[in-house]
Amino acid sequence: MPATVLVVEDEPAIQELIAYNLRQAGHHPLRADNAEQAQALVRDMLPDLVLLDWMLPGASGVDFARRLRAEERTRDIPIIMLTARSEERDKVTGLETGADDYITKPFSPRELLARIKAVLRRRAPQMTEDAVELAGLAIDPAAHRVTAHGAPVGVGPTEFRLLHFLMTHPERVHSRAQLLDRVWGDHVFVEERTVDVHIRRLRKALEPWGLDRLVQTVRGAGYRLSAA
Repeated sequence: MPATVLVVEDEPAIQELIAYNLRQAGHHPLRADNAEQAQALVRDMLPDLVLLDWMLPGASGVDFARRLRAEERTRDIPIIMLTARSEERDKVTGLETGADDYITKPFSPRELLARIKAVLRRRAPQMTEDAVELAGLAIDPAAHRVTAHGAPVGVGPTEFRLLHFLMTHPERVHSRAQLLDRVWGDHVFVEERTVDVHIRRLRKALEPWGLDRLVQTVRGAGYRLSAA
């Protein structure tokens, strides 16, 4: 699935090359020359992943990564560090700062896209097009199809995104606010009770197959998808 990727890189040629290859792969690049610009973009909209150059004018990439990890709103954003530093201690520093991966310049666009895909699969599986199955319920993002024991299930676009997020994070409880951020986007301002409306619609769509039980309410906490 298309991901919004924030590219924080002060070298124009490298920034343009990365943005071009991201667009070719179907992603949506956001671009910043420094940490201050990147912070302003993040305030407006949470990216799905950050490609972060180590050496930036002003605050370094390491400082910006620490800032992202320190704030509750941004601590779960996947980060890939881009740097010319190749010594082991530098890699360790980047990873200990909270980076999920580390790519040494120069790198090939193919390697970069493969690393992005791997990190998204690990940290943000709802952004991938991998099919998911649980207890007879299956969702195929590439085909935009939901099936229950092999039979097609009709769901609306919001219910589809909600189900995909829940199925890629099984057994985990998510508050209404978290679901709004991850499914609707944190830049979309709607009432938290909107989540309840779409949960009811999703359960109604799954009810004929008895799979509405998979979408569970956790009193005082939120919702989870579980086969238990």
